[in-house]
Amino acid sequence: MEENNYWVLRKLRLIADYQFLPGAGKALFPENVNVYFSSKTGRVKEIRLGGELVASFRPDDGTFALSIRGAELLLRNFQKPRLRAIIEETVADVVAEGRNVFAKHVVEADPEIRSGDEVIVVDERDILVAVGKAVLSGEEMVAFSRGIAVKTRIGNPLFKRN
Repeated sequence: MEENNYWVLRKLRLIADYQFLPGAGKALFPENVNVYFSSKTGRVKEIRLGGELVASFRPDDGTFALSIRGAELLLRNFQKPRLRAIIEETVADVVAEGRNVFAKHVVEADPEIRSGDEVIVVDERDILVAVGKAVLSGEEMVAFSRGIAVKTRIGNPLFKRN
């Protein structure tokens, strides 16, 4: 079922602004997005732009799980290091394949990241590597030399290290 209306889009934008940063809602969900609803529950299931998945809505906690496309939209609208865990070039290929990010490989991170937040993983050139969930806060990612910093949910299949 496909449905677009002002109030649904407004609510989705407010949730994105709260989850990420003010302005994230408009960056992720421009006027021409398509909102799809679950046929069983009638709740928002996913949001697509030009047929491409931007984000899925997690009804259990009321947050968005970003797709690679959604992460790209946020990267364009927020300066480094906002929303990012920046990793060493040497491990970027492996993370792009879907492997987790270890703290020892994080060179910089948004200090506002909290454990459980949706995180965009980029290399030192600010090129999108993956999207995942923070295990550590942004400050801990940089300070710790052991343990998983980000559980990668999806790697960027188009990532190429030059």
